[in-house]
Amino acid sequence: MSLVDHEALAATLMSPEVSAYVNGGAADEITLRENLLAWQSLRLRSRVLRPLAGGHTRVELLGQTLAHPILVAPMAHQRLLHPHGEQASALAAAMQGAGYVLSAQANTALETVARLVLPQVERGPLWFQLYLQPDRAFNLELVQRVEAAGFEALVLTVDAPVSGPRDRERRAGFGLPAGLSAVNLANAPAREVPPLAEGQSGLFDDLLTHAPTWADIAWLREHTRLPILLKGITHPDDARLAIQHGAAGIIVSNHGGRTLDTLPATAQLLPAVVDAVQGAVPVLVDGGIRRGTDVLKAMALGASAVLVGRPVLHGLANAGAVGVAHVLRLLRDELEMAMALCGCASLARNASDSAAHPIAQDAPIGVHEILK
Repeated sequence: MSLVDHEALAATLMSPEVSAYVNGGAADEITLRENLLAWQSLRLRSRVLRPLAGGHTRVELLGQTLAHPILVAPMAHQRLLHPHGEQASALAAAMQGAGYVLSAQANTALETVARLVLPQVERGPLWFQLYLQPDRAFNLELVQRVEAAGFEALVLTVDAPVSGPRDRERRAGFGLPAGLSAVNLANAPAREVPPLAEGQSGLFDDLLTHAPTWADIAWLREHTRLPILLKGITHPDDARLAIQHGAAGIIVSNHGGRTLDTLPATAQLLPAVVDAVQGAVPVLVDGGIRRGTDVLKAMALGASAVLVGRPVLHGLANAGAVGVAHVLRLLRDELEMAMALCGCASLARNASDSAAHPIAQDAPIGVHEILK
């Protein structure tokens, strides 16, 4: 009946190791927990007897009309959950009109996913998530493959130059099983590991010497015709820098609580980023979305759309493509019910005549008006 039910069922089907990988977070998992609690702590207010006939969940995003503002977030190694992996989740998203972001660490060739999704008439946008590799020639080759396959945007993850200490995952002894790999990164050149002098850090003096910077964003902007969204923006100043460097969109994300623990919840971070952007580019958000009311709250806080992660994996584990479709349908149905019960017929930021007639009995309610 709900995404929580999907999670409970999936827990009975996954091994302890895979469950720790999918559901775990960094360190003490404070951010992981607070992502959910922050949405739950926001309170809705409703208006009654408002005209709702003809209401809809449609939104505009990067020049495309979406049936609803729900996208599937990029998630690695989906064949851990089901043999069909990304093929199942991508096709389910397309059939439910949801956008889909394919992870760079997918177990399925990007061309295969594009061939499944692009012919679907009612599909949402198809984007590719990118981690910049140390070798620019490889990055360029990968981006050219993405463009040739028909993907419509790049989602560059910027908040994970290293992994966080995923204690639950490490305690469980998780490791990728034989035969499972990030196939789209298979030809990435091996990184040369320099010898370290005494006292040098394997992190700061080796791995992080290749970490992306704003200069890499500028380079990528020059070498692709696709719009670039930066995923992992949490600070208003970084949101402004993103726009200066040509980002077409921003995704407020704390990596699902999997990188830096004690980062604030994304529901708390979203308003300041929206305020900093001032409508220059769309702002999306992920992290802890479990109910249609959460989606509505995100939109009321100024988001253009939301991305959903772990619940999709739970649905995938439970029933493959059908399970993913069911998760997405539940969210959309709950969103429609929440809108109706708030007296909100659309997700438009401002209703057309509410300013002129703020207390008229037939004045429409803008989505910004439904949060206490």
